[in-house]
Amino acid sequence: MTTSSPVAYQMKAGELRARLRRSERRRQLQAFGLVLPLAVFLILVFVVPILQMLTAAWHDRSVIDAMPNTAEAIATWDRQALPDEAVYAAIAADLIEGSGQRTLANPARRLNQELAGFRTVILGTARQLPDEAPPSWRETLTEIDARWADPQHLVILQRAARPLTDYYMLYALDMQRGLDDRIAMQPPSERLFLQLTLRTLTIAVTVTLVCLVMGFPLAYLLANVGGGVRNLLLVLVLLPFWTSLLVRTAAWIVVLQSEGLVNTGLIGLGVIDEPLRLIYNRLGVIIVMSQVLLPFMILPLYAVMTGISPWYMRAAQSLGATFFTAFRRVYLPQTLPGIAAGTLLVFMLSIGYYITPALVGGSADQMLSYFIAFYANETVNWGLAAALGTILMVIVMVLFLLYSRLFGTQQLRLG
Repeated sequence: MTTSSPVAYQMKAGELRARLRRSERRRQLQAFGLVLPLAVFLILVFVVPILQMLTAAWHDRSVIDAMPNTAEAIATWDRQALPDEAVYAAIAADLIEGSGQRTLANPARRLNQELAGFRTVILGTARQLPDEAPPSWRETLTEIDARWADPQHLVILQRAARPLTDYYMLYALDMQRGLDDRIAMQPPSERLFLQLTLRTLTIAVTVTLVCLVMGFPLAYLLANVGGGVRNLLLVLVLLPFWTSLLVRTAAWIVVLQSEGLVNTGLIGLGVIDEPLRLIYNRLGVIIVMSQVLLPFMILPLYAVMTGISPWYMRAAQSLGATFFTAFRRVYLPQTLPGIAAGTLLVFMLSIGYYITPALVGGSADQMLSYFIAFYANETVNWGLAAALGTILMVIVMVLFLLYSRLFGTQQLRLG
């Protein structure tokens, strides 16, 4: 019988450790290979568009790319007096070249967004510039359009000629930067987006509360009934997921219109004498959105409630507590993670809704998503659309961080 030396044991142990490391490395590479297609897909369709949106809200090269000479010349203007002849010569050179190459549409639209009428200044001046250089480009430009001597137009041109801009974010917050670069609120008649943001949050909170009030009892019923009834109720809860959102919204239009099922039934029962206005207003938006988003409240609540033992309630009642006291002090606190998850999910989905408010809401019921689509598709104002999208994303991120901090810590304590 032979015994191995300590050196042989160490060599075998080292070889085993090396094999284990190689095996673990192969397993990690295999797992990475399986995850890689999904990671690439998420980066391309989710991360990259978000980064582009954030970039478009702060970065705009439409003026500097089409008018590079102007951007370079006017960058050093001190705004104490009118720019010198070199700046006007650069403007004229860019307008002549841009007119020939048809590249003035983008900078004209960008400048017109910040100051109405600037598009006319750019395109009108480009059409009237002489073929030969005059003695003074300053006099020529101001004779063609006197607004070339207006400090406001020149200051806006100087700002827009920079690649980085805060114009879109300030405008989305109902603010503006004056000629002295001070930030102030816009005139009351021009403020829109803070009120729009408040409207979006109000509708989202209302829909979330309605879903919570309707979804909590149904989730409690699902968690405490027998198997056959539970399966039937679950099918009914999941049934909306099998129907197109557009179809469901159109069906609600039929149900809620003046001659729809609701008004016809109420009039037939003698409850009302004339049809109620249930659609194309805030009430219709809340009704339809609540029906669409109700399953997203029920399912998280049901998942939490199924993990709560019924013996807690029975023990509390055996110690003298009434059903409502036991429910309030024993059962309800254990459902807080489900309530938090459901409300967060419904609220996040609500603030980004577009189809439902657009179809069943009035002009005063449109939310941020509607204006994001409007500025992106109709007016092609990508900067403002990106700024509004950034505001929406910041709201969602803040809520998610608050949820993670509050209820994540609570779940750790409960565990």
